[in-house]
Amino acid sequence: MNGNSMLSNNRYDVTEWPHGDPFDDIGEVINSIIADVRGRQATGSVRDGGKPGAVIYIPPGDYRLRTPAVIDISFLRIEGAGHGFSSSSIRFNVPEEEWSGLHELWPGGSRILVDLPAQEGRDESEGAAFLIDRSGNPRISSVEFSNFCIDGLHFTGEGTGGNPENSYVNGKTGIYVASANDSFRVNEMGFVYLEHALTIYNADALSIHDNFIAECGSGIELRGWGQASKITDNLIGAGCNGHSVYAENHGGLLITANNVFPRGGSSVRLKGVTRSSVTNNRLHSFYPGMVVLEANSSENLVATNHFLRDHEPWTPFFGVDNGLDDLFGLLTVAGSNNSVIGNHFSALVERQSIRPPGVPPVIIRLLSGSGNYVSSNHFVGMDVDATAKDSCFEAQVDALLAIDDSKTLAVMAVVVDPAATGNTILDSGRSDQVSLDPSVNAFRPTPSFASTGE
Repeated sequence: MNGNSMLSNNRYDVTEWPHGDPFDDIGEVINSIIADVRGRQATGSVRDGGKPGAVIYIPPGDYRLRTPAVIDISFLRIEGAGHGFSSSSIRFNVPEEEWSGLHELWPGGSRILVDLPAQEGRDESEGAAFLIDRSGNPRISSVEFSNFCIDGLHFTGEGTGGNPENSYVNGKTGIYVASANDSFRVNEMGFVYLEHALTIYNADALSIHDNFIAECGSGIELRGWGQASKITDNLIGAGCNGHSVYAENHGGLLITANNVFPRGGSSVRLKGVTRSSVTNNRLHSFYPGMVVLEANSSENLVATNHFLRDHEPWTPFFGVDNGLDDLFGLLTVAGSNNSVIGNHFSALVERQSIRPPGVPPVIIRLLSGSGNYVSSNHFVGMDVDATAKDSCFEAQVDALLAIDDSKTLAVMAVVVDPAATGNTILDSGRSDQVSLDPSVNAFRPTPSFASTGE
């Protein structure tokens, strides 16, 4: 590495590195840089230091990745100069003869083109653009990704209308963390057209903040176990068979101030998660099962979120669903001592599309557990006309802004299954909107208007 200062010795520009061509294979270049850092910082302790790590800078431009970048050192920051997200889904559903009139065809900024062979069904780590894996102690720490775009380029599965670009399948993963880790950061990134954007195992004090993660099969997946991490201020939208946000066996997880938009099979799915918070998020879905607490997820707070469930308005995906019927619930809980407080639910559903036919859609469903506290939630049910348009942007904006108070829709605000006992339901639905056994659960209905008979 050229330069005389200690600072420049630990800062690399992929376009200035003498080994490899970053435009042809940035993975090979990054691996070469990491090998240089590892070789120069080989001593465990020098003057109470010795391994400060490095910064790898990716200037604006398109960089093909043919070799996975493998990270096995701590204190590494890979940064670009723009997250570069642009909707590939919209472009791939525009007739090809119209492409020449588009201002741009591909995402931009500092953009990684994941050109690994598409292979459905392989291990997720094998299709990862960035693979973080290191055994031994201490855990790998303080690896940061910031301000560049990871683009999977194309989907290859069986998509709607025979278009593979609508399948959300290609076997590619943006960032895959295989080993236990501490204080990782993924900030201001763009992820597009990856089957899995972020898959992270065994995270401690992880920060996923202010990213644009959309048009990926699944967005954020926290697997294995973890603690004290946060998912905040992100724009997220997954595919109909994937998760926008998924976490398992985590404690102390903070999911706050995210804008989660369709068409993920779930907006937030927590499996065996305890003492965590899902608060102040805007959640939008085309199907039931928006937020699911399962596998005895307990002592969690779900508060002051805005839930919107309506219909897919864009022609290429019209009629696609996640396989759940309207009895499943928009928020489903299988666990104990959770608090569900002060959430707003809007169910804008075409009456004739409800499944099973003729039933009121369920909003909150307690499947099992005890000690759950459901209080002061507000519910809006409207019977709407489900129509589709060819313009994605116009269709979704029109659907979001449409208000028609003339056609109300009966909903079941809260359903408490027989396996759930010792729960408290307060001011979260009128008597006719709540189904429970009052001999084993406490219930105070929302007051009714005498003049309407409700």
